[in-house]
Amino acid sequence: MYYEYQTKVFFDLETTGLDTKSCDVIQLSAVCGARQFNAYTVPPGILTQSATDVTGFVVSNGRLFCRGVPMKTIHLHDLLVTFMDFLRSFPRPVLLAAHNARLFDAPVLTKALKKFNLLTEFKSVVCGFLDTFLLVKNVHRGLASYSQPNLVKHFLGKSYKEHDALEDARALQDLLTRLNPTPPVINRFIYGIFCF
Repeated sequence: MYYEYQTKVFFDLETTGLDTKSCDVIQLSAVCGARQFNAYTVPPGILTQSATDVTGFVVSNGRLFCRGVPMKTIHLHDLLVTFMDFLRSFPRPVLLAAHNARLFDAPVLTKALKKFNLLTEFKSVVCGFLDTFLLVKNVHRGLASYSQPNLVKHFLGKSYKEHDALEDARALQDLLTRLNPTPPVINRFIYGIFCF
């Protein structure tokens, strides 16, 4: 259920592929106002070629690179714990918003949390997920595409460095701020953590 005082934190993941059952997290980023979280991890699984083509990430000799630049990484468990610490720093309840949260970001994040037995702790911090893809698709019908880059171009008149989780999270925050949906509209597209 939506509350007026809910803290919306916008987040995004970059992963090894698009299959939610098998893909692994590479980058997790989040923004709330001017504050941000951004961390990388070396995934245990192999990146699909399409993921590498889109994101620029490759793993070589146990190290993560993005377009040839070595990235500072932490273990996925530590990434998730520090992410929850970031979320705890905001007034509760905290609502996590992502573009396509219901079908992709929420299931992948939930799977990672379950792997380390962190889901119960996560539920004590986060009240649910907001899917901005479904929100915009239902409220602004008739657009040619509901991809986030297209929506940012359509509503904000700009492009940005897509497929970088931090830039995607920032752009999503700007987009939802511009669209300014009412609490009843937001409430229709919130999904509980138990759904994933």
